[in-house]
Amino acid sequence: KSFDFSSPDNTSDGCLKKRWKIINGKRCLIKGGSNLERQQPFNEVIATKIMEMLDIPHVPYELMWDNGEPYSVCEDFVDSNTDLVSAWRIMQIQKKDNNTSVYNHFINCCKALGIKNIKPALDRMITLDYIIANEDRHLNNFGVLRNAETLEWIGFAPIYDSGSSLGYDKRVSQIIRQSDIDCKPFKKTHDEQIKLVNDFSWIDIGSLRNIDQAICEVFDDENVKEFIDETRASAITEAALKRINVLEDIIFANVFSDDTVDGDVEENIAADYTQKFDI
Repeated sequence: KSFDFSSPDNTSDGCLKKRWKIINGKRCLIKGGSNLERQQPFNEVIATKIMEMLDIPHVPYELMWDNGEPYSVCEDFVDSNTDLVSAWRIMQIQKKDNNTSVYNHFINCCKALGIKNIKPALDRMITLDYIIANEDRHLNNFGVLRNAETLEWIGFAPIYDSGSSLGYDKRVSQIIRQSDIDCKPFKKTHDEQIKLVNDFSWIDIGSLRNIDQAICEVFDDENVKEFIDETRASAITEAALKRINVLEDIIFANVFSDDTVDGDVEENIAADYTQKFDI
């Protein structure tokens, strides 16, 4: 049976075709892709594999098909006992002065609310986004969980919604050159944002040695090849391997930025896909 995407969805941001659906008794979010390649659903599965390799808390995504179209599907990680409070909402509790960076403002707001262990969680999110060249980790694309009854803070939410990555809207030549890659939520470039990571001791870079195999597992399917041809798949794999090699150098150099407002993101909103794919 085909899924009905006609009803409005006011529970998740963004412009991609999506719908909440009960599947096997569980509330799941089904989400499509943009452009001719419909690459975002495949990227969600790849990001899931990477986070499994690095033991990063995350929402797992699987690939599903409907009428020959690819969709990502994930279970709702919030239930009647928990609330997801977005980073944007957290940052509204106090005014940011002009000399405080977006990153430090978020940290300060979390401290003011008594939310613990934020920096380690941000380290992992920023590192993942560097590896996959995520372009849409805006302030409503991560947040903190709290108890819905007591309002006690539970902790950083598992990472979710990583599909707008891996050159999802780029030509093959751009993917290979790794050009025109946007960055959010803190800095305009991933090269600057990765410097915000406080500690890399948690990462086993060796676990990423077989990332090419993980990516191939996703793209090496006849249904997928209708959207992602071998040239594009190879470019995506090559670019990811290059970023991991650079990340290894960064970890070895151990360069940490005493963060300032320089290079901060100015417009921290979700990407608009409607200009590229009519939904």
